Amino acid sequence: MTIISGPAEFNAEDLYVDLRPIVDHSLFLKCEGFNFAGSIKLKAAAAMVEAAERDGTLKPGSVLVESSSGNLGAALSIIAASKGYGFLCVTDARCNLSARRFIEAMGGRVHIIAEPAATGGLLGARIAHVTALCAADDRYVWLNQYTNADNWKAHYRTTAPGIAHHFPRLDALFVGAGTTGTLMGCARYFRERHPAVKVVAVDSAGSVTFGGEPGRRMIPGLGTSVRPALLDESYVDEVIHVEEADTVRACHRLARRGFLFGGSTGTVVSGATAWLARHGTLRLTAVAIAPDLGERYLDTIYQTNWLHALYGEDVLGPDPVTPDLESA
Repeated sequence: MTIISGPAEFNAEDLYVDLRPIVDHSLFLKCEGFNFAGSIKLKAAAAMVEAAERDGTLKPGSVLVESSSGNLGAALSIIAASKGYGFLCVTDARCNLSARRFIEAMGGRVHIIAEPAATGGLLGARIAHVTALCAADDRYVWLNQYTNADNWKAHYRTTAPGIAHHFPRLDALFVGAGTTGTLMGCARYFRERHPAVKVVAVDSAGSVTFGGEPGRRMIPGLGTSVRPALLDESYVDEVIHVEEADTVRACHRLARRGFLFGGSTGTVVSGATAWLARHGTLRLTAVAIAPDLGERYLDTIYQTNWLHALYGEDVLGPDPVTPDLESA
């Protein structure tokens, strides 16, 4: 029996999906969405709030404010509700409607930024809005997931050691790159403790995180329009960029086997599968981190009209799994 008194106290840390029957490679998916926030962001949110409480930045009456594309906002909203803080999430139109409703259900508020900044795009505009709010009212406390070291330290202490424990002969670890908190926490841990493990960052095409040209990105989660301050590329062995159409196809491929995951997970699985295909002659053990589940993407990645409008009617191609009932 597990009994908790706060929503941050529960996280299904040791759940993995064996993807070999689906992707034809030795790939194990670490599922981080089974908690009350629905994503891996609960770890970073809890760590940053606890640190701010310890150093006195957060006080009774404080209002947490954060720029988020959805998942961190949802995580902070439940922690703020459980601790009695106010919460304001600054996001943009790419944030899933279900994530915005989740935040509001927890008593939080949502500001949606419509116009990109001249430099930094929508993320730059979101950060500017947060900065202005904090300057105008000292009740606002910005944890700043983009620069806060407690973001990556949460994964250095929990995510990475858990993977190392269950896979002592791990060859490759695939981690999505957003704020790069998860990536840097895991990469630092494995470089220090298990340097033979190759850490591969998976990013969205159109992201500038690793110096690429900015491009259209419609699926929230991974990728940035401003290089993350937390990123230290010296800890990363390789970088893979994934087109959003490939993200969509990976999500649907998993769903056709009964696993409903989010866009960030689809991106990581697509990148990992492509990398393993290129190294097919090697017998490798690989783990990919699945940051989220798919319920918040039902109106986007899993909605036919949305897909066709953005990626064309043939984005999914022929369905290789669903049987032809008429000919059966």
